[in-house]
Amino acid sequence: MAVFTSVGLDDVQPWIAQFPLGRALALKGIASGIENSNFFLTTERGEYVLTIFENLSFEQLPFYLQLMRHLAERDVAVPAPVPNGAGELCVPLQGKPAAIVSKLVGSSEMSPAPVHCAEVGAMLAKMHLAGLDFPLHQPNLRGLEWWHGAAPEVLPHLSAPEADLLRAEMHFQDAFHASAMYGRLQQGPVHADLFRNNVMFDGERLTGFFDFYFAGCDTWLFDVAVTVNDWCVDLATGVLDEARVRAFLDAYHAVRPFTADEGEAWQPMLRAGALRFWLSRLYDLHKPREAEMLTPHDPTHFERILRERIATPAPALDS
Repeated sequence: MAVFTSVGLDDVQPWIAQFPLGRALALKGIASGIENSNFFLTTERGEYVLTIFENLSFEQLPFYLQLMRHLAERDVAVPAPVPNGAGELCVPLQGKPAAIVSKLVGSSEMSPAPVHCAEVGAMLAKMHLAGLDFPLHQPNLRGLEWWHGAAPEVLPHLSAPEADLLRAEMHFQDAFHASAMYGRLQQGPVHADLFRNNVMFDGERLTGFFDFYFAGCDTWLFDVAVTVNDWCVDLATGVLDEARVRAFLDAYHAVRPFTADEGEAWQPMLRAGALRFWLSRLYDLHKPREAEMLTPHDPTHFERILRERIATPAPALDS
């Protein structure tokens, strides 16, 4: 949520007239994140988030916005997109696609305890089940195909040990994704980026998931792995905290039980989740785009996590 496209209140004022929100009263850029331009928007009707999409096209965006609407209608705590007077969820602003969504209450929990991890696990399972009847399909745009495009771009910038790790893990993931067991894993819409800063809490009460703009259709287990790799780790070492992992997985399993195939795929999928974010952080570091308030994330964090997932067995899915 960096700011690549600068807009001010004067730019937004005539544009917002098409929405049933009254006049825009304040606009403030959001510094965190690295993909889109995001702003806190205050109107006569309340608090919202305005997003200008820097990479996603008008053709791609209905998947994300309709998914959020679909989940919100099924009591999953997510921001609800606001349609304009013509019922459109995405309209041009400064020549780029833009959307307004409701602002969630609370704040991100950056030092989660097991109780927070259990809340996230249960809500993620509820989200997966709620997406079963979602009619649109779009692949995970940061999946295996993207990894194959990004890896050659970053390899020249890596040390020999880093390059060896990347090549070996790509080979491992190619075999894993081609396996019959992988093909039996349950699939559907996934968030694919459910980090601590993309979830809101009010104390110990989860108030919502947001930032769905990496979502796509993938295995549910990939979503679980990505989330566990952030919520349940020691940030300094990448080592999994067993109490937090157990709280997360047990809460998820109580809503949507894991399958035997998912149990077998668990360790490789944790590695896949680590590889995906190591690669994307390497790419953002070595192939940067200009943006106001943009600071690339440190790739070494997910390199540590990947090495740890290769070396150390994770707690089992089913206790």
